[in-house]
Amino acid sequence: MKSFDLILLGGGLANGLIARRLKLLRPDLQILMLESEAQPGGNHTWSFHQGDLTAEQHDWIAPFVAHRWDGYDVQFPDLSRTLPGGYLTVTSERFAEVMYQTLGDNLLTHCPVTRFTEHSVQLADGRSFDAPAVIDGRGYQSGDNLKIGSQAFVGQQWQLKSPHGLTRPILMDATVDQLAGYRFVYTLPLTPDVLLIEDTHYIDGDALDAEAARARIAEYAQAKGWQLDVLQREEQGNLPITLAGDNAAFWRQRGDQPCSGLRAGLFHPTTGYSLPLAVRLADRLARQPSLDSAELSGVIRRFARKAWRQQRFFRMLNRMLFLAGPPDRRWRVMQRFYRLSDGLIARFYAGQPTVIDMARILTGKPPVPVGEAVQAVLKKTPRLRDF
Repeated sequence: MKSFDLILLGGGLANGLIARRLKLLRPDLQILMLESEAQPGGNHTWSFHQGDLTAEQHDWIAPFVAHRWDGYDVQFPDLSRTLPGGYLTVTSERFAEVMYQTLGDNLLTHCPVTRFTEHSVQLADGRSFDAPAVIDGRGYQSGDNLKIGSQAFVGQQWQLKSPHGLTRPILMDATVDQLAGYRFVYTLPLTPDVLLIEDTHYIDGDALDAEAARARIAEYAQAKGWQLDVLQREEQGNLPITLAGDNAAFWRQRGDQPCSGLRAGLFHPTTGYSLPLAVRLADRLARQPSLDSAELSGVIRRFARKAWRQQRFFRMLNRMLFLAGPPDRRWRVMQRFYRLSDGLIARFYAGQPTVIDMARILTGKPPVPVGEAVQAVLKKTPRLRDF
């Protein structure tokens, strides 16, 4: 059995950022990353706003960033707006490059795990490894302790026959047919003639008809005058959107195992963005003098519980978005939100709204029927009391 200072189970975003931050500060550490698929990072795109991170965090995460734009657009039936501030994207290809540079031969792929504990891992091929701690970062794990909706999407990256003319992302184009719930199209201009176009739905379940989504992407591109030529890649996802939950029971389900990323419930409850919290957790763990499993588990739980308490306001808004008003009118909630100040919107995305921000979001004419809004805000199952 070969020994390491830390084993990272799963080569996703959160574990990758933990590895990078630790190696930058303590290059002598022997860190092993185990990924069951062909490469770390899978087939994903992670985006975030300039204001989500501190200047120091931007410095150390910079090698991961593949694209950056100044500002972004949102479009609704009664509102079109350009918002200021940087918007940045990490691609899975760039992520994999940085991880191989960081870990070298200590990054193993195509290695499914058959058994693991807080201190050891056994692979399907018989190899085994141990370390003072194993961090499980293999993505979201469903359970009975959270009531969630889903941000389901299909995204396609297209080489166009001619330049598209966009200079910044369209984060939400909600002028499209709403169908079964809040729907928008998300577009990233990666080069002058390459676009990532995502058909995105906030829905109660996690099922999205991929073929229908592909057809909607083609229709959207045609309506915009973009001539699709070569499909470079496609990604699909279902980001959890938290409505309510029992956080203590959520962590009891995980036992003493240190977790990271979505496995630890660390994501923005309304947008599904996970990078900012993953960066903050990586910074937090990098300050730990010891990488012992019990210590890391305690630090991560306290970090996650604090985030859960801070996110209560967002869960209340999510219930309004998912449960109040006819599904094809829920876009009004987001349209009203985007009429607010630039600073408030930036703090909302960063997951750090002030008390005044919260009051401002809730004041004024409700974008959905008052009675249904109140019922949605108060609606929780008897067991999931949102604590």
